[in-house]
Amino acid sequence: MSDEIQCIVQRLGVNAHRFSGKTVLLAGGAGFLGKHFLKVFQRLNDEVLRKPCQVISVDNYITGTKNVDESIARDPNISQVWADVTHPLPVREDIDFIIHGAGIASPVYYMRYPLETIESAVHGTRNLLDLAARNAGLEGFLFFSSSEIYGDPDPRAVPIKEDYHGNVSTVGPRACYDESKRLGETLCSIFNEHHGVPTKIVRPFNVFGPGMGHNDRRVIPMFTYQALNGRTIPVHGTGLQTRTFCYISDAIYGFLMTLLEGQPGEAYNIGNPDNEISMNELAAMYPRLVPGAAFQTIDYPDTYPAGEPNRRCPDITKARDAFGYRSEVDVEDGLARFIDWARNERSYIDLPAETADTGSAAKMAG
Repeated sequence: MSDEIQCIVQRLGVNAHRFSGKTVLLAGGAGFLGKHFLKVFQRLNDEVLRKPCQVISVDNYITGTKNVDESIARDPNISQVWADVTHPLPVREDIDFIIHGAGIASPVYYMRYPLETIESAVHGTRNLLDLAARNAGLEGFLFFSSSEIYGDPDPRAVPIKEDYHGNVSTVGPRACYDESKRLGETLCSIFNEHHGVPTKIVRPFNVFGPGMGHNDRRVIPMFTYQALNGRTIPVHGTGLQTRTFCYISDAIYGFLMTLLEGQPGEAYNIGNPDNEISMNELAAMYPRLVPGAAFQTIDYPDTYPAGEPNRRCPDITKARDAFGYRSEVDVEDGLARFIDWARNERSYIDLPAETADTGSAAKMAG
């Protein structure tokens, strides 16, 4: 992960100094993206900023885990706090930047926690916007929306621009996530227009990289877990559905540039439009990267939410014109880096049966 963090810091260049001596409230700091943000701010403090920024990281750990990285846990400039953004936060400090990355993004988890998903994106956003409005000197508020708000787009609209209104079911199994993100965007727009809050909205397109857990069933961690354990990779449906994959270093750089340089009240796609590939094409990369890997198409499991988009590809012209955004890491290069990381992660390797049994017995005895 260190190489990715250094790349982000270098790409930020002089823009990074906007954080010097500032206080950043990071909601969702225990998530995949949140942990990368913390490492970036830590690196900026160590190597770039004349005066360190203070980071308040809040999370209720419903899907994330507390950052056990010793350097983060002991960092005097980073506070990790249990807090639920669906309730007003008792923050006394003056806040300069708010990053609202709290939420439940995996289909596995938002189907398990549909009301919590809605509350985070709606009540959580409203509470953080109220906090933002009370901080007259606030320089930026970043709301994490999703490419899911576009639904299954008309093929004529792909690559998708930010002014495409979407095609989303209000009552389908994905609605708790899709519709609450759309309403979160509306709240940001209203607070910008009526209260002058400098809200910026990002719509990420399939971000991946070190730090992702395999158990939330997103496609790259799931394929990698199966391949590393010698199992056939399951490709759901026909395998012809396409996605674009944005490597974590490209994504975090784009998010921070949106926060710093995006126009208030505007939404920006962040992704890699050059990486649109089918799921069959993605699976076919694995035998080149994991010897012996194989794949096959299977039916969707009953637990998987219907309404999956057939294509998802961003038009990033708006972000490119606003702050020069582009992606640098090709999907196969990023996949190779991710697999190298996962090889050394205990959670990606099946425990031997006797070890697992012993562990289960110990838990029961405890």
